[in-house]
Amino acid sequence: MDVVINIFVGLHIIGIAALLGGFLTQMKAMGAGTARFVPAMLHGALTMLVTGIVLVGLNQAQDHPVNTIKIGIKMAVLVVILALVYVKRDEEQIDKALFGAVGGLTMANIFIAVLWT
Repeated sequence: MDVVINIFVGLHIIGIAALLGGFLTQMKAMGAGTARFVPAMLHGALTMLVTGIVLVGLNQAQDHPVNTIKIGIKMAVLVVILALVYVKRDEEQIDKALFGAVGGLTMANIFIAVLWT
């Protein structure tokens, strides 16, 4: 079962890489005011959501301790990110503040995962 959990951890990391990578590729365009949410950002956020839910389920199935407060906060942040990216995905230009908020929330989610022990 540990192998399955590790596979989903890897997929979760791939999801965050797609979300953050999509944001970082648009940083220059954000400075020019022409940034947009690329499909990689939406797919990365969806991958994170699905793999995160699966990881919680797998860990609970093995009676591993799960910090539900941490998971709840991470899920809430991710749902906000996903909602913003999904709603604005077809727009050619995204407001700098909104685009920056998605990047900031993405990095906050990473730091919550890594630093909250």
